[in-house]
Amino acid sequence: MQKHFYTSESVTEGHPDKIADQISDAVLDAILAQDPNGRVACEALVTTGLCFVAGEITTSSYVEIPQIVRETLHRIGYVEPEQGFAYKTCGVATAIQAQSPDIAMGVDKGGAGDQGMMFGFATRETPELMPLPIMLAHRLAQRLAEVRKQRLVDYLRPDGKTQVTVEYHEGHIARLEAIVVSAHHRSGVPLSKIRSDMREFVIGPIIPKHWLDKQTKIFVNPTGRFEVGGPMGDTGLTGRKIIMDTYGGVIGHGGGAFSGKDPTKVDRSAAYMARYVAKNLVASGLAEKCEIQLAYAIGVAEPVSIMINTHGTGKLTEQGLIKIVREVFDLTPLGIIRTLKLRRPLYFKTAAYGHFGREGEGFSWEELDRVGEIKKASRRHS
Repeated sequence: MQKHFYTSESVTEGHPDKIADQISDAVLDAILAQDPNGRVACEALVTTGLCFVAGEITTSSYVEIPQIVRETLHRIGYVEPEQGFAYKTCGVATAIQAQSPDIAMGVDKGGAGDQGMMFGFATRETPELMPLPIMLAHRLAQRLAEVRKQRLVDYLRPDGKTQVTVEYHEGHIARLEAIVVSAHHRSGVPLSKIRSDMREFVIGPIIPKHWLDKQTKIFVNPTGRFEVGGPMGDTGLTGRKIIMDTYGGVIGHGGGAFSGKDPTKVDRSAAYMARYVAKNLVASGLAEKCEIQLAYAIGVAEPVSIMINTHGTGKLTEQGLIKIVREVFDLTPLGIIRTLKLRRPLYFKTAAYGHFGREGEGFSWEELDRVGEIKKASRRHS
């Protein structure tokens, strides 16, 4: 029997890198709400007592970036100055300039805003057509934040990390090998209480018992203490959590981050489209799992290449699947924006707990509305 393990991680919205992602996307949303054609590439850095926002923005609107930063920090939960980072007292600095005219020249005529390759993936491993390790890690991180916000325990602070290791037999889920929960907490709380509470309030409601056994390792705050967290404990930057933003590392990643980028940036929009295509292909029954790579050249509308890998599960050849994709989907940057309705202020919600597998969130790239067209095309190409 072939056996292997796979691990994915997630973090809460109060993790420094995710704070930066949420600030970047909050700025983007504020601009798109007033100017759907605004061009935004917004980066944030957070550290003890300071948030620095920089980037290239071209827009007819006006937004007050310091106010957006403070509102975002308040929403996340950084309200106590003793944490070393609080929405009222932190400094906010900005350095914003217009988008390069050389980039704008290519985008204005409908081309891609940059070169690069983007990946999408879907698998029948979970109902959301996502890999199980990343889905469980995200759910644990979300639950950790919910327990804090609902004050089911009174000592949690906004930072936190989770990790899940799944054991596979012959490519199928067998059990969970390990679960890690690291919970940011105020000082003076006994570790025994934190570990008991995290098992009861976080792990218990999320992890299905049939995947646990006596050998499953559960680690809660394995260093013994997590009192210094958030930007006081670690500098945060936009775009440093790209693996947990996508599929937990089970497929390739083009390298481009998502947050703070308007949809003319194919780093973001083409990655969403690749997920949309892969998910609809799997849902149509043409493969059990599907990995897609799209590649673009700056200023050029059509992708320079399309790769599909079904990992041996495809009902058609991969070249046959590519023909179907080209026939059913418009993969130009403008076509992607129109298809997925991306000129909307929807991005803040994507900036924590993953951009994919979020059903019921209004994310158009998660819709299964092209299955019928794919099936019709498959009959023509089979």
